[in-house]
Amino acid sequence: MKSDRIKFPAGFLAGLQRLGIAPHDLARKARLPLTILTEPAEVTTAQYFRIWQAYTDLVGDTASGIIKLSTTFETAQYPPTVLATYHARDYRDALNRMARYKQLCPPESLRITEEGRRCTIELEWMRSEQPGPPVLVGTTLAFLLELGRRGTGKHLTAQSVEFSHSMGDVATLEAYFGCPIRIGATGNRLTLHRGDLDRLFLSYNQELLEILTPALDRSLAEQCSRSMADMVKWILKRSLTGGRLDIRAVASELGMSDRTLQRRLTDECTTFKQLLTQARHEQAKEYLADLKLDIKEVAFLVGYDDQNSFYRAFRLWEGDTPSNWRSKNFRVNPAVIESLT
Repeated sequence: MKSDRIKFPAGFLAGLQRLGIAPHDLARKARLPLTILTEPAEVTTAQYFRIWQAYTDLVGDTASGIIKLSTTFETAQYPPTVLATYHARDYRDALNRMARYKQLCPPESLRITEEGRRCTIELEWMRSEQPGPPVLVGTTLAFLLELGRRGTGKHLTAQSVEFSHSMGDVATLEAYFGCPIRIGATGNRLTLHRGDLDRLFLSYNQELLEILTPALDRSLAEQCSRSMADMVKWILKRSLTGGRLDIRAVASELGMSDRTLQRRLTDECTTFKQLLTQARHEQAKEYLADLKLDIKEVAFLVGYDDQNSFYRAFRLWEGDTPSNWRSKNFRVNPAVIESLT
């Protein structure tokens, strides 16, 4: 089971700002807290898709949004998973590393097939019934070509590109990919000239790869062994302010039925209700550590409609009020605590 944890690279926001898109505008359009974008955070699949759709709405044409973001992202701001591809030995090595380490960055995955003079890369999803926004699909495939261009220093072109949905101005995409674009296909595919895969990367860095590869492989192994309870609790923590905290919604995020999820949790000696309580408790303490947040805001952030309900729950968890707990654990001036309640 793949994790539903998705982390936006730090360079994502920097790229948007170079395009003239402010983080608060994107957060407002996506109907998400600004902290999800401005702090090192992970999001659920649903939140991830909303951010990409918000970007589309702000940038206008899908095709131009794809090209702008793919070419604006600076290599110096690549996350480790992408650095391990940019500094690969050749284009083939880079693509294979990208497909492997994409497992650390769901919900999309890549399937690479080499046949004859063609190399086809197909974009797949953890749940085929919930495909990603067109701009995410296009940016993912465009970045694979951009990776080859930056690594080899050559203006590589594709043989063909297929998209299952409308992607905006097709002529813009054809100019970028250097090949015909087919809309309405059965899947989303980038087909490269197989000979280009043998091209060496000018950015090859063996020493850096010897550092990155073991660390990424360990992360991959740890993710594959993560318990179902951990994944459920993580999804709940990222969804507390958005409502829909029932087991059916979380099961949908994980691509299974609510009955299957409950059975998996029972096997791990826990229940959905227990995990929801734990998620609220842990997040409440985390938010209370941030003295910029008042108690009413903390109550809202952990999914309580009113402050009194939050107070009652917190007393059950810690045997004390949120204000007193904050004061005892963070040595805050009582006058400051009073101003935050």
